[in-house]
Amino acid sequence: MSLRMRWLALGALSIGLGGLVTAAHAQAPQTVKFGLATLNDAQHEYIKRLAAAIEKESGGRFKSEVYPASQLGPIPRQIEATQLGGIQIFAAPPEFFDGLDARFGLLSAAGLFRDMPHVVKSMADPEFRKAFYALGANRGIKVAGLFLSGPTAINSRKAINNFGDIKGLKLRVLASPFQTRPIAHLGGTAVPMALGDVLPALQQGTIDGVMSTVPVLSALRYYDAAKFITETNFSFTISMSAISKVWFDKLPADLQKVVADNAYKIASEMQPYVDEFYQAQRKVWSEKGGTVIDLPKADKEKMIVELGALTEKTVVSENADMKALWDITLAAAKRN
Repeated sequence: MSLRMRWLALGALSIGLGGLVTAAHAQAPQTVKFGLATLNDAQHEYIKRLAAAIEKESGGRFKSEVYPASQLGPIPRQIEATQLGGIQIFAAPPEFFDGLDARFGLLSAAGLFRDMPHVVKSMADPEFRKAFYALGANRGIKVAGLFLSGPTAINSRKAINNFGDIKGLKLRVLASPFQTRPIAHLGGTAVPMALGDVLPALQQGTIDGVMSTVPVLSALRYYDAAKFITETNFSFTISMSAISKVWFDKLPADLQKVVADNAYKIASEMQPYVDEFYQAQRKVWSEKGGTVIDLPKADKEKMIVELGALTEKTVVSENADMKALWDITLAAAKRN
């Protein structure tokens, strides 16, 4: 073989090998990290379903990794990582995004929703979705799905048999005026605190109780530290899936559709699981020696009206942007 022929053959081989390397690189799946603070609850179930769905529908272009129980850090750090693209999808109640936009806290407003079915219908309202899902876009967050976790309850070291028993208690809440001000109005002290610090604080008596939902409290075994749960129902805890906009915007259109469509679709399908899980964890709480206190319906309805008026007067009226979203959300609640 002539020298020229040898060089041509080597060149062809080099191009061929280069093409194989490029093809192999292109086919390598992209790792998608899912973060959340809770474990074995509705949020965890949602993330597992979403992780499996996008991995399957991407045709092998995604490889999902799920990190529950704050394995990727406390909630504020996980939100920052999602903004920067280090975490691709993160789930938590929207109140935790209050630092990005105070309007994220609005869904936990007292008196906004009547019951669990009402929450679900209102969140599916097109006008509400258009307004709420736009939040956070200028801060690196794409709201992708909302689903109900459960009605608000107070887990406490001593029994709360009426709203007057809240007076003087230190209660852990989410860092949002929609939770801090109602507790202050009822005579308690609202203590925002990272989820990982709550159980030790209850055990040590640093706080007297925590505002959350029965499924979360039971799944995390809070009955060992504080056995009383009082179902107040004056607000509801909603979970939100947030996609890193930095990451999402770089995806090809077909993968963007896979992620966004499944994030919303799976959230909209969560309610049967949430209802079943809620009742099961309520039962587990009692079986583990805990006590569930259901306040009289008349007392709850009276307090919902009172706290709803407080919300609109002292929180919503202070912020024009908040008022605009409140009006849209309230209209959606009335339509549904």
